[in-house]
Order: sequence, then structure tokens, then C-alpha cells
Amino acid sequence: MTAPGAAEAVPAPNAAPRGPVARLATGFAIAGGMALLGVAFLVTTSVLLRWVAGQPVQGDIEMVQLGGGLAVLGFLAHGTIMRANIFVDSFTGWLPRRVNQAIDAFWNLVWGVVALVLAERMAVGAMEAASSRTTTIGLLAVPIWWAIALGAACFAATGLAALYWVQRLARGRG
Repeated sequence: MTAPGAAEAVPAPNAAPRGPVARLATGFAIAGGMALLGVAFLVTTSVLLRWVAGQPVQGDIEMVQLGGGLAVLGFLAHGTIMRANIFVDSFTGWLPRRVNQAIDAFWNLVWGVVALVLAERMAVGAMEAASSRTTTIGLLAVPIWWAIALGAACFAATGLAALYWVQRLARGRG
């Protein structure tokens, strides 16, 4: 029991996560949102230019592909840290809370491992794309290694967010 007016050391079970992993996830989500807004602005501009001048923004398809992909990857870690994914508890709703937390911890562990493996594979892919000078196919021929590297970072943050929940659920604080 804490003294009146004193802050508790342990956050409430439903409190928004805090700490470096949560800040990293939020940062990627904000960057993903900015990328998505940029893509929306680009598409709007390109459509208007095509309508008014008969010519779209050159390379708009390449930029939309890169920006859209990075936007989606940017949201993964935040969705994981906030547990904003779909839960199907039709078969486990009747189980005790602690059993459900153990099941959730297991599936967060699986997701965390998968995300970290994807991050490692994408990091290797980014290095290979850089060494081979791989570019987008189209008008701009933009090097893609940096987008793959950012995707790897997004998956790494997602894996860390899932592992955050594994340890929290294992302690009964889910």
C-alpha cells in the first residue's frame, strides 16, 4: 500500500506502455504517418496535374510504392506495443486470467521472434541491395537499400515491442 498522494511504482495493467521501446514505436508510427500524408499529397498532386496539364508527377508510382510500404511498416511496432491487434478469444474467454496471459505471452513470443528474423533478413537484403546498387524499376531509378534498411528497423522495433509484452505478461502485468 502506498501513502496517500504517492505515485505507485508499477503502472496499472491497462496503462499505455512507457520507456524506450514505446518511444521508439511511437517515433516509427509518427514517421509512418508522415510518410502516408506525403504519399496522399503526392497522389493528389499527380492526379490534379494529370487532369489540368495532362502530365502526372514524374516517378509518382515509384515514390508511392516506397512511401506506402514504409508507412505500413512504421505502424507495426506501435500497434504491437499498444496491443491494438485483433484478439480472438472465443475459445479462451472462460479460462482464468493468468492462463490467458500465458497464451498471450506465447503468441507475443512467436510474433517477436518472427519480426526479429524478418528484421535480420531485411538488414541482409539492404546490404545486398546497396552493394549491387539495386534501384526501383521506373523513371527515377531510386536506390532501394535505404527503404529496406528502414523496413528492417521497423521490424526490429516490432520484435522488441512484442518481447516487451512477453516479459510483462509473464509477470502477470498484462
